[in-house]
Amino acid sequence: MTDGSLVGQAAVDQLLEVLDLAPTGTMSFRGMSPPVGPQRVYGGQVAGQALVAAGRTVDAERVVHSLHGYFVRAGDPVEPIEYEVENIRDGRSFSVRRSVALQHGKPIFFMSASFQRPEEGLDHHAPLPPDVPGPESVPTMTDRLSRYPERLGIWGQIPRPIDVRYVGEPGWVRPGDRPADPHQRVWMRIDGKLPDDPLLHACALTYASDLTLLDSVLSVHGEVWGPGGVVGASLDHALWFHRPFRADEWFLYDCWSPSASGARGLATGRMFTVAGSQIASAVQEGLLRRVGG
Repeated sequence: MTDGSLVGQAAVDQLLEVLDLAPTGTMSFRGMSPPVGPQRVYGGQVAGQALVAAGRTVDAERVVHSLHGYFVRAGDPVEPIEYEVENIRDGRSFSVRRSVALQHGKPIFFMSASFQRPEEGLDHHAPLPPDVPGPESVPTMTDRLSRYPERLGIWGQIPRPIDVRYVGEPGWVRPGDRPADPHQRVWMRIDGKLPDDPLLHACALTYASDLTLLDSVLSVHGEVWGPGGVVGASLDHALWFHRPFRADEWFLYDCWSPSASGARGLATGRMFTVAGSQIASAVQEGLLRRVGG
């Protein structure tokens, strides 16, 4: 099996180019999509770019601690994305921005993000889930793809800047090959070296956070994506950053779904370092519809 997709540092460098928005004004920016990608803009990309835009208008001392966004239209990967940022407030401790992504004059995504001046305070977090094998003990994406050569047409073309290692079965296996599991656990890291800029690491984590979160809704039922399974789209996305981290170091994304109804599924996830520190939490609702085989 030949995998011709862009991986490793080359893919990471391309991701850095995607996140490096061009300023078009004091509060406006322009972003592009990778030259090879899916038929619509990947949600993590537009969320990451929207955070880049917001973060570039905030004092560098203040770090992002939360974001809340809505996906309102599918993005066209061929067209540039215009980002307009509104300064909602700059207080003594917090700065709040609203970032809107537009194509053809219409919003495709909008997000509010809050940034905080570093402070000391109470400190606790939930423990790392027990008995989860480490990232070096679970199959690589290449290992898993070797069992499903029909999937190579997709994964063999798009860049893969993130090393993704599923603890259980992913949602893109064949129908019937996935046992029901209340959790979707994945080890991730940016598959190369990132600069030290904390905002860039937050944007990279935002990019990664949309990859597997909604799949946890399917995991509860042993369902899969595509023919004979389910098609879906992200409706909204929220992310909280708890502690300093590096997105180019391994983190466990522990996801589960508390509820699904009305063709919508709710998913929530926690991110932990290998040492067990909880670095972020995520919540997402998605549209999920069954499709024929």
